[in-house]
Amino acid sequence: MKRYIWTIPLIAIVVLVPTSIVLAATGSGGFDGVVDSIESQYHAHATRIPFMSLISLVAGKATKYGVRGLHVAEFEHFDGTVDGEELKQMVDKKLGPEWQLMIRETHRDGGEQTLIYCHPEGSHMGLFILDKEHGELDVVQVSVDPDHLNDSIAKYDHYSHNENPDNKVDD
Repeated sequence: MKRYIWTIPLIAIVVLVPTSIVLAATGSGGFDGVVDSIESQYHAHATRIPFMSLISLVAGKATKYGVRGLHVAEFEHFDGTVDGEELKQMVDKKLGPEWQLMIRETHRDGGEQTLIYCHPEGSHMGLFILDKEHGELDVVQVSVDPDHLNDSIAKYDHYSHNENPDNKVDD
């Protein structure tokens, strides 16, 4: 009986220690790493939506798991000028090499910035979007199923691109 008393604590140590090491190592990167770096670099405070994990779960169920892993942070009153290259390098560093930059839009005055990254996640595609516009900076990370997204978009296509949209008959 005394041998089994130590079994649960040993299992907990064997499971929790490696898990905490992995979580500590990844805590400075990804979505949270980018948001924390922006807060530090630009002396701004991010508003994170409460219960986002619950909202993400509901979105997943509503889209039949076409959308999952939703994270959102918003910086209001983000009026300062941002060096586009500096911002890109910071995001690149925090996201890591597995994320690929798809779109980068930088206005000359630094007032507007958009960065969109993608990352394959099995049958899903991870998207990381950073958009600075009109004194506001939004950071969003989401994982979408491209096939599901394509099917959803196709529902709104009213006619085939090969058809005549005016339904005129050729003589």
